[in-house]
Amino acid sequence: MTIFKRIIDKEIPVKILYEDELCLAFPDISPQAPTHVLVIPKKEIVNVGAALAEDQALLGHLLLVTQKVAAQLGLANGYRVVMNCGPDGGQSVDHLHIHLLGGRQMKWPPG
Repeated sequence: MTIFKRIIDKEIPVKILYEDELCLAFPDISPQAPTHVLVIPKKEIVNVGAALAEDQALLGHLLLVTQKVAAQLGLANGYRVVMNCGPDGGQSVDHLHIHLLGGRQMKWPPG
């Protein structure tokens, strides 16, 4: 069981910024920017590489929730959206998640 599943099941308390029947959003415990939020689906999907065609609507929903949370947090100047996939992609929790990063100028290239 991943830490995200334990958060979804309310076994680990977090400050929930957004929640609906499909997903939830909460601050990252190791922020890499002044604003760093994770948006996770309640459905257990390992990563974007493991998503199925049936997950298409859920993936779109996650992006729209990310947009909504960014607006809620006042990131009108812009923000970065990141999805890591697998060990070489920097994924550390085997549960699909979106990183919403903002509050400062982002650099390029990112990695």
